[in-house]
Amino acid sequence: MSTMDIFKAAMEKAEAYAQALPPEPAPFPVPQGAEIAAWIDHTLLKPTATDEQIMGLCREAMEYHFAAVCVNPAYVPLAQGILTDKDVVTCAVISFPLGAHLPAQKAAEARSVLQAGAREVDMVMNIGAMKSGAPYLVYTDIKTVADVVREYDAHLKVIIETAYLTREEKITACLLSQAAGADFVKTSTGFAPSGATVEDVALMRRVVGPEMGVKAAGGIRTLADAQAMIRAGATRIGASAGVAIVKEATA
Repeated sequence: MSTMDIFKAAMEKAEAYAQALPPEPAPFPVPQGAEIAAWIDHTLLKPTATDEQIMGLCREAMEYHFAAVCVNPAYVPLAQGILTDKDVVTCAVISFPLGAHLPAQKAAEARSVLQAGAREVDMVMNIGAMKSGAPYLVYTDIKTVADVVREYDAHLKVIIETAYLTREEKITACLLSQAAGADFVKTSTGFAPSGATVEDVALMRRVVGPEMGVKAAGGIRTLADAQAMIRAGATRIGASAGVAIVKEATA
């Protein structure tokens, strides 16, 4: 199928899903005890983050065996120099937190962080294009980055920023991300008025089905928060409170 054919198929599905979603899946099993660490991206994206704090983030990630550390692009080389536990990967955010860069800029930023050693990329979609009713721009924006990420055998998560979207826009954003070749859809940057909700995670899971990842991020601070998101269909949790969550799980 051509790029346009794939896009049209995704939009047809979005139109159908706006009327009737696929059946709701059974609640997902929740990891027990320290197992939850492998579901967490240990995150520090504050503009005031220091070298010392990033180094501490990486040491904690190795100690608790988190899935990844999630950092801003400038900190990818530092994280890569510290992470000796190969089960903990470096995840970099790009076009963060607005998603308003040109596709070529996003692709170049993705290539830079991947060349520096990142194995996962969390990109912010073009939120304004979605709100403007320009879904093809949203699709090509994501696909441009996905094509680069594939070159490095890495994984792409698309932050759709659910706080700003209608139900129909969330459905469309998920299906366009899937059609463009992303590996995950992600709820939030943490910089919008609100973060992940159980309702949004459940909706995203129903839309993308079982074959795609769903990352819940933004405002997840307790074990109960994380468990609720996983039960709703999240396969990854983005949190700055990862250590507290694991400690609570193993208490």
